[in-house]
Amino acid sequence: MTTAIAASAREAGDPQLTPPRRGGKRRRWTPYLLLVPGLLWLTLFFIVPLVQLGSASLQSQWPGAPGYYYRDVNVGNYVEALRTYGVHFLRSLLYAGTATVLCFVIAFPLAYAMAFKAGRWRNVMLILVVAPFFTSFILRTIAWRQILADEGPLARTLNALHLLPGGHITETWVAVVAGLTYNFLPFMVLPIYTSLERADPRLLEAGRDLYADRFTTLRTVTIPLAAPGILAGTLLTFIPAAGDYVNAELLGSDTSTKMVGNVINSQFFTVLGGYPTAAALSISLMILILVLVLGYVRRFGTEEVL
Repeated sequence: MTTAIAASAREAGDPQLTPPRRGGKRRRWTPYLLLVPGLLWLTLFFIVPLVQLGSASLQSQWPGAPGYYYRDVNVGNYVEALRTYGVHFLRSLLYAGTATVLCFVIAFPLAYAMAFKAGRWRNVMLILVVAPFFTSFILRTIAWRQILADEGPLARTLNALHLLPGGHITETWVAVVAGLTYNFLPFMVLPIYTSLERADPRLLEAGRDLYADRFTTLRTVTIPLAAPGILAGTLLTFIPAAGDYVNAELLGSDTSTKMVGNVINSQFFTVLGGYPTAAALSISLMILILVLVLGYVRRFGTEEVL
């Protein structure tokens, strides 16, 4: 009787009484096997270099032999690096934060227009936003230097109106922040546009039907709908901007506008015996950005983003 019931259950496809097929274990391991290439890539090109960077940050120099090190646990490298180049850290955070705010101020109206007002011009505007990526980052920054040059139309116009006290824009913090804003603007526009494009326009109409003015609708409906894109765009803009050194190198001065990325670059490739300092600065920058990002996500993140 029991055998007959089990046989009928197997015929009916009861998973509790049907014996597992031979390929079940293979299918169970398939997702993990698919992860292997990605894990190998992260191990070789992220974890191993990170471990080497952390090891270099703790090394000590041989006395009287610049450029030669021995393995040590010299935490003083971090103390010395932060004491010497702490102002560059603050400057990097200030420039990156200012550029992020400017990117948001420019990107939100643009993304809103693309999502709700552009109509058949939406794809054209999207291509124009992405088009700068077709050109090298270095070339774009050099072109920006030409735009802000003393003999350029912008500087000459401001000088004619007596609105440029120093007489020039390049080699100032304004040029560096302008370059950061321009180069990282698409990273802010695209996530916000994606969030607004997926939003239901009827929610905005409902806000107006409930007698809310445009500012109230923007504050209580539109911005919450765009919150995941704002969060992603802020992170995608601030993180690379804080570690950038190209804009400060090409648009800033030799001393007053250098960011921590410029210091790391010079310590690695110019200063003899600067490897431990450069590695300590790199690790410190990563930890600082990680703490700021976690705090920001914890404060403003949403379940949809996380």
